[in-house]
Amino acid sequence: MKIKKAVITAAGYGTRMLPATKSMPKEMLPILDKPAIQYIVEECVNAGITDILIILSRGKHVVEDHFDRSPDLELQLQKSGKDELYNELVRIASMANIVYVRQAEQLGLGHAVLCAKSFAGGEPFAVLYGDDVIIGEDPAIAQLCRAYDKYGKGTVGIKEVPTEDVMKYSSMKLNVLEDGSFSITDMIEKPAPEQIFSNYSILGRCILPPEIFDILEHTPCGKGGELQLTDAMKTLANREGMIGVDFTGIRYDMGNKLSALKASIETGLNRAEIADGLKEYIKQLAEKL
Repeated sequence: MKIKKAVITAAGYGTRMLPATKSMPKEMLPILDKPAIQYIVEECVNAGITDILIILSRGKHVVEDHFDRSPDLELQLQKSGKDELYNELVRIASMANIVYVRQAEQLGLGHAVLCAKSFAGGEPFAVLYGDDVIIGEDPAIAQLCRAYDKYGKGTVGIKEVPTEDVMKYSSMKLNVLEDGSFSITDMIEKPAPEQIFSNYSILGRCILPPEIFDILEHTPCGKGGELQLTDAMKTLANREGMIGVDFTGIRYDMGNKLSALKASIETGLNRAEIADGLKEYIKQLAEKL
């Protein structure tokens, strides 16, 4: 079944990026000249997804404003002959059918996904974590969509990470299906060293069947007293198995200062209008280190 719906979870506090996130949602932190969440929305659109639900929390109306039309600004751009910028703003506002719901309390990623039950409407849907920007020629979520279409099971985007990161993320019990694809039979959120199945962790992308909602509604709160999506997916993996896709593309954790800085630098190196100047600056800077 073609995946047409996506949920972007963007209700977190962004405490790792304070004080900037006191007044600006972390999802709006720029990577060069675009906010992080625009890269995630564009990933969905480039994968053929047409309907997007963004889960927000109090004070994040600026995200809605970004994907809305701005008649006054658009008129000013037209009057100034800045047609390229005008066309870009119109494109942003018309990329997909984007709707919003507010997560009234921060009760975990699983609770955020539960807020999307009526939006999903009994269909499988994509989930993209608002902290994770993945940039590559083949959209990461499209890679998961293809795996879901092939195997007909819930699918997660995974990467092999250092052990210290596994204990902060999750660990997958898996077997190789084919190059880049795995069968997952168990998983654990933030494992202790003796609980680690493998060094493969879920990193920011999932395709979930509608059955996940019933599982979530019967899943007790886990780590941190929150409803953990990983705990619900563990039940799904135990029951019928899931698929793991070792996706291609570069992942940037926008809640990590160094990773967010790398995102802007590496994106700049791929922009023709500034690449040469940036390369020269990096070379000059390296001489001083």
